[in-house]
Amino acid sequence: MKPNPRFIISGGGTGGHIYPAIAIANEIKAQIPAAEILFVGAQDKMEMQKVPAAGYDIKGLWIAGIQRKITVDNALFPVKFLSSLMKSRKIIKEFKPDVVIGTGGFASGAVVKVAQQMNIPTVIQEQNSYPGITNKMLASKANAICVAYDGLSTYFKSNKIIKTGNPVRQDLLTIDTKRSEAQEFYGLNPDKKTVVILGGSLGARRINQLVEKELPFFKEQNVQVIWQCGKFYINDYKKYHNNEDVFVYDFLERMDLLFAAADVIVSRAGASSVSELAIVGKPVIFIPSPNVAEDHQTKNAKSITDKNAAILLKEADLDGQFQKQMLRVLTNNQVVEALSKNIKTLALPNATKDIVNEIFKLVK
Repeated sequence: MKPNPRFIISGGGTGGHIYPAIAIANEIKAQIPAAEILFVGAQDKMEMQKVPAAGYDIKGLWIAGIQRKITVDNALFPVKFLSSLMKSRKIIKEFKPDVVIGTGGFASGAVVKVAQQMNIPTVIQEQNSYPGITNKMLASKANAICVAYDGLSTYFKSNKIIKTGNPVRQDLLTIDTKRSEAQEFYGLNPDKKTVVILGGSLGARRINQLVEKELPFFKEQNVQVIWQCGKFYINDYKKYHNNEDVFVYDFLERMDLLFAAADVIVSRAGASSVSELAIVGKPVIFIPSPNVAEDHQTKNAKSITDKNAAILLKEADLDGQFQKQMLRVLTNNQVVEALSKNIKTLALPNATKDIVNEIFKLVK
């Protein structure tokens, strides 16, 4: 392989697309420090802050997803997409990548599509058990499709599928040594159990409503709560921060320390979250979002819970079941040990390396 290969990586809109992209970039740089990497994202989405914070350059496209209701943005979608294709072509001509990698989101759709038209090798990384519209659109001309779940030959050509797992933050592999540091970092009482609540990078209204309702229950159980409510909801819930063992954040950067501190984790079932929680190996209660295509979060969660490796609670069942299931993982050591042991067997900790190896095979 040439000493300084060049890669464009595109994915964004949510943390579930951005963090796998950054993990791939970090692994490329770890293996080939001289590699040159450029990110392409949507100009008004969170990748425009998160990617530079991770140390990479990014260019923004004028693109946004199609909304489920009639909006002005939907009417502008064809114009935005055409604009994004034209800018993607300009970016690719100037940067001259050896391989273009897409991790999902409409920005990746534009740049990967143009790369395919220009006969530049492309790799798609599909995080979910049900592929998104962007990756389905790009799959036929992709050179390799890295997946995390079985059964995706329904949507993609079998000879292009490589089961690698999802890229994860490598610092999660060492959380067992970080518990004391984590408790100090978050100001926790080491004599109390810690429940971590995650609603995704933007927040989850129904989970936030649940946590607010259950604060007296958590107090009765004498547990402390780290509650990531999301940037859309922080103004509604910051009043509870540092109030009787409740710590409220819009966003959490040190996920390794968060998981090291946790005794129980309540989470959405986005693909990246599911993959990371398998490596973390703590008891998990998944509350899938019902507002995603083909209910794929429920499918992600069921791939774990069907193996007795986590607990699945649908939003419709929260009021009747949450306290019961939370008590199981707070008070029953046998349940905790079984869930922890079983979820660890599903982890694919080498996913990022395996994906990067597939990318390197395509460098001419």
